Amino acid sequence: MILSIAMIIAFFFAMNIGASGTAASMGAAYGGGAIRKRWAALLLVAGSVFLGACLGGGEVVKTISGGIIPAELLNVELTLTILASACLTLFMANLMAIPLSTSEVTVGAVIGVGMAYRSVYLDHVLAIMLAWIALPFTAFAITYLLAKLLKPLERVLEVTRNRFWKRAVTILLILAGCFEAFSAGMNNVANAVGPLVGARLIDTAGAIVWGGLFVSFGALLLGGRVLETNAKKITKLSLLKSSAVSLTSGTLVVIASVFGIPVPLTQATTMSIFGIGAAGEGRGLWKSDIVKRVLKVWILSPVLSLAVSYIFVETFLFREIYGILLLIALASASLIYLGIRRGRKASLKSKSLG
Repeated sequence: MILSIAMIIAFFFAMNIGASGTAASMGAAYGGGAIRKRWAALLLVAGSVFLGACLGGGEVVKTISGGIIPAELLNVELTLTILASACLTLFMANLMAIPLSTSEVTVGAVIGVGMAYRSVYLDHVLAIMLAWIALPFTAFAITYLLAKLLKPLERVLEVTRNRFWKRAVTILLILAGCFEAFSAGMNNVANAVGPLVGARLIDTAGAIVWGGLFVSFGALLLGGRVLETNAKKITKLSLLKSSAVSLTSGTLVVIASVFGIPVPLTQATTMSIFGIGAAGEGRGLWKSDIVKRVLKVWILSPVLSLAVSYIFVETFLFREIYGILLLIALASASLIYLGIRRGRKASLKSKSLG
């Protein structure tokens, strides 16, 4: 029974990964008009993410399944704890309208379990955290430079209005979106199936195939709204600059995947877009709320899931009384935060009406 629950949660988690950041990878191509049909954009995402998982997802699965805590520590109960903690953290964050990274949430949940058992590969964790810090700023720096270099080329394209060049850039953007989705498959599928492999509930090859399928299903069935939202936000970018964003973030995530490092694709993409914007608007863009949002994701994603998984182990596996108290405290803090947030919204609404 508990094995079936773990598998269901893992594949449900995989579908949610496909529905969120993975589906958004084709936002630039869809929003810029390179792909006019939503179903076509989602189909390309689904195929690309499945290929990414099957061709290069193994290294990150190894990290999630045994590179953070000893693989022999994982059993069905702990696997269920990790998956439930990650899903619950994402659910709580959605209620509070806080965007979280699935990679950071999963890693945080695994670390939380390891801390409860006093067994964590600290050097591996530090390497992962270093990558989390370096990746977004590297993406920002690359796209900032690319935006400067692309300015003369964009002016030439605007003047010539050559259909061939426009078609070539359009194809480049579609391929860049597929590449970004491919990188998501290499990296993010492991978040859902890595704990199953660590507990030896399924072999690596089977986990990658099934995980890739469910992430693809999530993108196809549930990714429409995210694609629409992302497309509307990204239409201010030109086709050429949008290609630079997708290629930059996708390349960085592929490199991280080759080394088995789970990284947040959404943050790489966000900071890539930010780099393009900073090249055009200068320092004033740093005052944008997006900086606060990204920092919030960096800090909250692993910390929240770490706390939840640690509390779950202490409460339900070790039967410790202070684990129950921590669980109550965390739930109370979430409810208080929601109450304050709703109160602020109501206050702002009454002021605007007044």
